[in-house]
Amino acid sequence: MDVIEILPRLHLLRFAVGQAYLWRDGDAVTLVDAGPPGAAARIAAAARYLGTLRRIVLTHFHVDHAGGAGELSALTGAEVLAHRLDAAAVRGEVPGPPPVFEDWERPLHEKAAGLLPDGDFARPERLTELSDGDVLDFGGGARVVHVPGHTDGSIALHLPRYGVLFTGDTVAASPVDGSVIPGVFNLDRPRLLDSFRRLAALDPDVACFGHGDPVNGGASTVLRRAADRRTDAR
Repeated sequence: MDVIEILPRLHLLRFAVGQAYLWRDGDAVTLVDAGPPGAAARIAAAARYLGTLRRIVLTHFHVDHAGGAGELSALTGAEVLAHRLDAAAVRGEVPGPPPVFEDWERPLHEKAAGLLPDGDFARPERLTELSDGDVLDFGGGARVVHVPGHTDGSIALHLPRYGVLFTGDTVAASPVDGSVIPGVFNLDRPRLLDSFRRLAALDPDVACFGHGDPVNGGASTVLRRAADRRTDAR
């Protein structure tokens, strides 16, 4: 796991597949996404360097983002939060619906799946359910933005006070050239594109994606240009 400072209070945690973020308010730390199963001890160590891990906010139920949440919550006592439409899948009560793949996505998904652990993993014993518009007690008031499409309960987190946006997998940065693109492996691509446009209408300076390098400065312009290029992409 790589730990990369984006801002003095914001660090990226990069795994073999996907990434998570640590946000610090004084000695209180919030984790956005929890990495894959088996990552909990490493994440906990990184969080302890910054302060005390208080909460884990999941952008969606996929294993590369939620797989470490149960173990990490048990290890640290941190609260776990997820959108109400993804909550049952996070708790393991139901299987989450699979993506509707485009043909070109299938080999990419197979490659990514091969880098993730197999088998069962710990689920959170307690889970707080979120809805669109909820405001969380970190980052000066982090607003929950429901962005369905990648999954039904996908969320982004907008921190207007600091100009930071966590997009989850609704938006990504291309591993080829770093360009900003819609996320892949979606349940409903047209809905995802609508959600992409909703995020582009916000005014972040920093955009943190579930996959790919963040945009650290001028993110609003980058997101809007990327959305405009896909206005007719359906």
